[in-house]
Amino acid sequence: MAHLRYASLILAALALCTASALAQQNDGVKELDYPAAPTSNQVDDYHGTKVADPYRPLEDPDSAPTRAWIADENKLTFGYLEQIPAREKIRARMKELLNYERFSVPEKKGQRYFYSHNSGLQNQSVLYWLPALDAAPKVLLDPNTLSADGTVAVSGTSFSDDGGLLAYSLSSSGSDWLEWHVRDVATGKDLPDVVKWSKFSGASFTKDGKGFFYSRYDAPKEQSMLRDSNYYHKLYYHKLGTPQSDDILIYKRDDHKEWGFGGSVTDDGRYLIINATVGTDPKNRVYYKDLTKPNGAVVALLDEQDASYNFIDNDGPVFWFVTNLDAPLSRVIAIDTRNSARQHWKTLIPESKETLLGASVVDDKFVASYLKDAHSEVKIFDIQGKHLRTVQTPGLGTVAGFGGKRSDKETFYSYTSYSAPASIYRYDLASGQSTVFRKPVVKFNPDDYETRQIFYNSKDGTRVPMFITARKGVKLDGSNPTLLYGYGGFDISLTPSFSVGNLVWMEMGGVYAVANLRGGGEYGEPWHLAGTKLHKQNVFDDFIAAAEWLIANKYTQPAKLAISGRSNGGLLVGACLAQRPELYGATLPGVGVMDMLRFHKFTIGWAWTPDYGSSDDAEEFKAIYKYSPLHNLKAGIKYPPTLIVTADHDDRVVPAHSFKFAAALQAAQAGPAPVLIRIETKAGHGAGKPISKAIEEITDEWSFLVKSLGMKDDPWGQ
Repeated sequence: MAHLRYASLILAALALCTASALAQQNDGVKELDYPAAPTSNQVDDYHGTKVADPYRPLEDPDSAPTRAWIADENKLTFGYLEQIPAREKIRARMKELLNYERFSVPEKKGQRYFYSHNSGLQNQSVLYWLPALDAAPKVLLDPNTLSADGTVAVSGTSFSDDGGLLAYSLSSSGSDWLEWHVRDVATGKDLPDVVKWSKFSGASFTKDGKGFFYSRYDAPKEQSMLRDSNYYHKLYYHKLGTPQSDDILIYKRDDHKEWGFGGSVTDDGRYLIINATVGTDPKNRVYYKDLTKPNGAVVALLDEQDASYNFIDNDGPVFWFVTNLDAPLSRVIAIDTRNSARQHWKTLIPESKETLLGASVVDDKFVASYLKDAHSEVKIFDIQGKHLRTVQTPGLGTVAGFGGKRSDKETFYSYTSYSAPASIYRYDLASGQSTVFRKPVVKFNPDDYETRQIFYNSKDGTRVPMFITARKGVKLDGSNPTLLYGYGGFDISLTPSFSVGNLVWMEMGGVYAVANLRGGGEYGEPWHLAGTKLHKQNVFDDFIAAAEWLIANKYTQPAKLAISGRSNGGLLVGACLAQRPELYGATLPGVGVMDMLRFHKFTIGWAWTPDYGSSDDAEEFKAIYKYSPLHNLKAGIKYPPTLIVTADHDDRVVPAHSFKFAAALQAAQAGPAPVLIRIETKAGHGAGKPISKAIEEITDEWSFLVKSLGMKDDPWGQ
C-alpha cells in the first residue's frame, strides 16, 4: 500500500509538471491544418455494443480518396520535418557511423563457409562464400544488383548438404510474399527453377540436393494480395528442374485453415520434421516422414498442442527436443520414435533457473542458449546431458549462432551489446576457446558509454527488468532527453543489441532505456502468458511503471521523455499514449496494431489471436475494447507530440491501422502539439528495408524528438 500511495503522489506531481512543460514547449506554435480524411457512417455491433468506425474508408489503401489523403499527410509531415535545423546533422552522423563493415555468423556446408557482409552503406548485405577460413571471399549473391533502390531483399537462404546449391527467397518492397530461386555456388548462376506464393517459409534440401521442401499459400488475388487474409498453408516438395506446377504436396489440413507448416530435413537426411503451428501460439504439433520410404505416411508424433516442442537433432530414431512441457523455463528431452509414449520420454537437460531458448548439437555436444535476466548465457553439455562448461562471453550482451552439425568440431557465434557492434567468433568445441573471426570498427569509443540493468516494480508489484544505456557520468537531475523502448508480446525477448541509431541518440545527449515487459519470453511461458489476452493490460502497466521509474529516479521528466515501439510495440505506445498522455513529451508508434477490433480481418492478423484474443469473443472483446488505441482516444485531450510511422506495402500490419489512428488522433487533439504520420513507399513491415530508407526514417524520428523534447538545434554543440 505504501508503494501505491507513493506512486499516486508522483503521478499527481507529474501531471502538473507535464501540463506546464507542454504549455511552455508549445507556446507560440501554430496549430497544424490536418488533411481531411475520407469518412463513412459505419457502425458495428459487437455483442450488443455499438462501435462507430468513421475512418473505415482508409482500409482501402488504393482508393483515390485514400491515396490523396496519404499524399497530403506526407506533404504536411515532411514539410514540418524539413524545418528542423538538426535534421541534416543527424542524417550526416547516421551515414558516417553506419559506414562500417558488418558480418553475419558463418554457416558451414560441405567444405564451404557462407556469410553475409555489408561494406557500410550498401542497401543490402552481400552473400559470400569461402573455400577455407583463410581464403579470399567470393561473391555468391549481391541483392543490390536486383533493384536500383535496394527494395528487393533476400529474405531467406538454405544450402544443400554439400554446399553446392543455394536456395534463396526474394521479397519486394518489404512484402511478406516470397519468391524462391536456386543458385549454383560454383558457377554463381541461377538454375531455371522459380517457386512463387511462398510465405512464412524457409527451404530445406533433401540430403541428395535434388530438391527442397517449402511452404506456400494458394495464389492470391493480385489486386488485394497485400490485405486479404491468408489461410490454408501447405507444405510442398520442389524437385529441381521441374515446373512448380509439378511440385508434390506433402502435407495440408483442409479441416484447420489456420494451421501453418514448416518442413526441415534432419542432418542425417533420413527424416522430414514437420512443425505445425496455429498463428503465433508458441505451442505446436510435430509430425515426421521417413524419407527412406517415398510412399510412407506422415506420422503424428506430438499431436496435442499442449506445449512448445523445438526439434534439435536426432540420433537415428531418437529425437531431441527443447520443450516447456512441465518445465516453464524449458528443458531438453529425448523421444524414441519406436516407443514414443510419454512415459518413455527421457529428460537429458533439466529445467534450470534461467530460460532455455534453444539448443544445437555440435561435436557430439549440446550447445544450450539461455537467458539470464534478459541477457545471454551459453552452456555446453555432453550428449547424456552432463554440464561441461559455460562459454565465456565478453559481457552483458546477446550471443547468437552456435549452429552446425553433430560431426563438426567448430561453430561460430556473434556477440553484441548496447555499446558494442556485433563481433563474430569461432568457437572450438574441444578446447572451449573463442577466437575473433570478424570484428567491426565503428567511429566511436564504446568506453564512453555504460549499460545498467535495474529492476522496478510494476503496478501490481511484479518485478520487471530494464536496461539503461547512456554516456558515462550522466547527471541524474531530471533534465536528460530519454527514449523508452518496449515490445511486450508474442514470447519475444528484448536483449542487448547495438544500433547506430541508438548510438546517435546517445551522442545527442539522450538516454536509451529498454523495458523487458510481460508478454515477452524473458522468463519463460508464465511471463509471456501474463501479458496476453485478458492480461494484456499488464504490458501497458509495466511500460507506464518504467516511465514513472525513470522520472522518479531523475533520469528525465515528462516533457523530456519519449516512448517508442514497433508492430506490437506500436500497439504498446498507442495504448500508453491513450491511457497516460500527460506522462510523455513525445511518442513514436511504428507500424502498430491500432484497431484491435478488426486486426484479425487482414492478411495474417488472425494468427495473433493467441496473444490478443478476438473481438469475436464476447469476453475478450470487453478486454480489448478497453485498451484498443483507436477506440480510446478522446476529444478535448491535449496529446503529446506524436509521429506515427508506417509503410504502404506493409502486409504484416496493414497500414490501415496507422492511417485510422492518425486521422482519429488528429481529430481528437485539443492542444497545439503536432500529430504527424510518416508513410513510407515501397517498404513493408521492416524486414529487408534498404539502409538508405532506414537512415531517413531514423533521421526523421530523431529530428522530431529534438524539436518535441526541446533539445539543442545542434545536438553535438559544434
